[in-house]
Amino acid sequence: MRSEFSESIRSVQNQICAEAEKADGKSKFVEDRWQREGGGGGITRIIQDGAVFEKGGVNTSEVFGKITPAIQKQLNVDGDEFFACGISLVLHPYNPMIPTVHANFRYFEVYDKDGTVTDCWFGGGADLTPYYLFEEDAIHFHQMFKDSCDKFGENLYSEFKIECDNYFVNHHRNGERRGIGGIFYDQLKPSHAFTVEQLFDLAKSNAQAFIQAYFPIVERRKNLPFSKEQQRWQLIRRGRYVEFNLIHDRGTIFGLKSNGRTESILMSLPPNARFEYDYHPEPGSEEESFLQILLKPRQWI
Repeated sequence: MRSEFSESIRSVQNQICAEAEKADGKSKFVEDRWQREGGGGGITRIIQDGAVFEKGGVNTSEVFGKITPAIQKQLNVDGDEFFACGISLVLHPYNPMIPTVHANFRYFEVYDKDGTVTDCWFGGGADLTPYYLFEEDAIHFHQMFKDSCDKFGENLYSEFKIECDNYFVNHHRNGERRGIGGIFYDQLKPSHAFTVEQLFDLAKSNAQAFIQAYFPIVERRKNLPFSKEQQRWQLIRRGRYVEFNLIHDRGTIFGLKSNGRTESILMSLPPNARFEYDYHPEPGSEEESFLQILLKPRQWI
């Protein structure tokens, strides 16, 4: 599974980069291959200053090494060594009518001192962060992942949606959600319910669902006009995105504590954001209405 998952994420990386370049029509991804001191490395691909995407990253990594006390505490694992591989991506568009998007799919193994696999699990998901809400886009995004998850279990989408709604939350902002969610799952282990092969198939299906979920939205919205005030709102919301990633995101924290590559870990941050003291949108405005939606998850489908 270790080699199969690694091969799969590299293929998905190629697909997503091709779709993003096609949608952008101007910029191309720049590739940066890197090695991790202690074991492993990755392929970071960055797109910047495009016609559609102000900044984006589609990264794969395969890292391994000793389980340090920090990793043991963070993941609550017992073992001697670990292996982790995955794909992680974030795309930040110029146009505030296009949502920012994030996705990742990953696999983790734990080994004892003899090198025997003692534990393994899958994780992943995707979530959408609009600045202006188009309900048809929200419905489409969620529907693609429901269709994918339904192939493996009728309750999976609902479970993963709840996990997503409860994970991407700025708790220090009165429970304000980062966006309108999607799916999120972590530490899915082989069991009587799912074999390791079925969990692998779920990860592959959801990765393909991401392509169908996001890029049609980009095509629908990329030519819409927008004002400076709407772009200001986008930058303020990006500030909340930064807050979540640096304060709450487990992937960011694990990457930094496991001696990951800082540039690749922090590539998720937008190139521009605003932090205004005690900012509140105008009462009755579209922005205020959307902010209220972010305080309580909705059923989109």
